[in-house]
Amino acid sequence: MSIHSYSKCWLHLIWSTLNKEKIIFNREIQIKISKYLFEYSNSKNIFMKVNYVNSDHIHALIDLPTNYSIEDVMKLLKGGSSHWINENKFLYKNFIWGRGYGAFSVSESNLLKVINYIQGQEEHHKKKTYASEFEDFIKVYGLRYIKE
Repeated sequence: MSIHSYSKCWLHLIWSTLNKEKIIFNREIQIKISKYLFEYSNSKNIFMKVNYVNSDHIHALIDLPTNYSIEDVMKLLKGGSSHWINENKFLYKNFIWGRGYGAFSVSESNLLKVINYIQGQEEHHKKKTYASEFEDFIKVYGLRYIKE
């Protein structure tokens, strides 16, 4: 990163397992993946404020560095974590993330709200599925969504 380039670009990132399969169901493994994502992000100079690993998807809040595109970050996070999960044989079969992701801008004034939302995932998903949650994000942000 150039010492003369400055930015603050908070992004709420969401990505899911292949076919939205609830494969990461062990809480201990979820916590290990979460820790890995923090450490890996840090090694790539990506500031990750918070993340939460669910059984079928992940939420993360990052400050996008000036030297990466959103797609670059997602390739790093998804590729690095799937490789690490498989290398450590955490799951009973070969693991890959699903295609695509969601990336939603977050204003500084909404930062605490998004942090609380991400940290409250366990409680949140007692009432709402990942599929309906993601559709809500699409609607709130006024995006066109094509169901697979």
